[in-house]
Amino acid sequence: MIFKQHFVFILYSLCASVFKVAGTKSKAKGGQGQFPITQNVTVVEGGSANMTCRVDYNDNTSLQWSNPAQQTLFFGDKKALRDNRIELIRASSQELTIKIGDVSLSDDGLYTCSLFTMPVKTTKAFLTVLGVPSRPEITGFTKPALEGDTITLTCSTLGSKPAANIRWFRNDKEVQGSKELNATGKSFTVRSSLQFQVDKGEDGVAYTCSVEHVSLSNLYTTTEVLEVHYAPLLEISKPKIDPLEGQYFKLECVSIGNPIPEPVLWSKDGGELPDIERMIVEGRELTITTLNKTDNGTYRCEASNHLGTSTAEYKLFVYAKDFPGPTTDPNALGQHGPDHALIGGVVAVVVFITLCLIIVLGRYLARHKGTYLTHEAKGAEDAPDADTAIINAEGNHVHAEEKKEYFI
Repeated sequence: MIFKQHFVFILYSLCASVFKVAGTKSKAKGGQGQFPITQNVTVVEGGSANMTCRVDYNDNTSLQWSNPAQQTLFFGDKKALRDNRIELIRASSQELTIKIGDVSLSDDGLYTCSLFTMPVKTTKAFLTVLGVPSRPEITGFTKPALEGDTITLTCSTLGSKPAANIRWFRNDKEVQGSKELNATGKSFTVRSSLQFQVDKGEDGVAYTCSVEHVSLSNLYTTTEVLEVHYAPLLEISKPKIDPLEGQYFKLECVSIGNPIPEPVLWSKDGGELPDIERMIVEGRELTITTLNKTDNGTYRCEASNHLGTSTAEYKLFVYAKDFPGPTTDPNALGQHGPDHALIGGVVAVVVFITLCLIIVLGRYLARHKGTYLTHEAKGAEDAPDADTAIINAEGNHVHAEEKKEYFI
């Protein structure tokens, strides 16, 4: 039926053209200068496209629109194809405008406007239909991941024409993925993948897949927030005050880990807390209400999850109430603080050695002075003692008594 209708329209148009040409020579000459004018149209899938064909001069010759399959859509103001999406906007001797509603990718292609002069003149107009990509979907990740696992995130979007572009972001920083493109009919399926090894630093990180396309006024995005399980790590926060006798004192066991390590266990010197009335445990905090010297020692906190156990220690040294307090962290005092007993011992040793040196030096000087007086005579160095040296000295026998010197 459609074929017959199409054939009748063509036959009618040809006959009308023949009669018009044969009837008037001047009109025939004028017809030879006519030529239809069209424009390419671009429309987003699901929208409407207006196809317009014009002539600057027309002697009432009919205009016709045909689709890419060469099916007549309108011949003048007469509809030839039964398609409820197609309607007439304007039909005159100089213009034929039709509207195609709810455009699909199958409507994409070359449309023909024909002016039925002798010979028939035609012009092509390309209707470009943009395929809207689907909203992206991220696959390949099952929560939670374990630290050290290698995971692959894949972002996919379907139905784009032309092919959409996919970009990845780690939080706010762009990262590069590997792209895969597949054609399905006139549209494309686009995929992009990221592969990486996770650690505790990936826990809570947001990976965003962004789809860009000429048909979109705003980007399509989807986000996957990673959850990574890892073993705990503990640390005891250092108090800001010096631990003095009689004061209130608090230690906090700061922990990281996923799942959160629970519960936190406190101990002192490898055993239980000795005074539970003064030593109060609340969650991760250990509070000593009134410090005294018996509280000196090593305090430990311990916590675990299904991936492991961690501990942290703090060495507590309680100072006397009238002590001005150290200027450094009391936990590091044993390594870096002054040892007054050691300093006193060093000073005493230095004084003792100095006195000994003075005494030895005095005796040395005194002995050398006596030796000079008792060795004036020649050969005195061979005498067994000082008296003999004086008596036996050459040329000095007479004055032996005068040169004798006694050493006590």
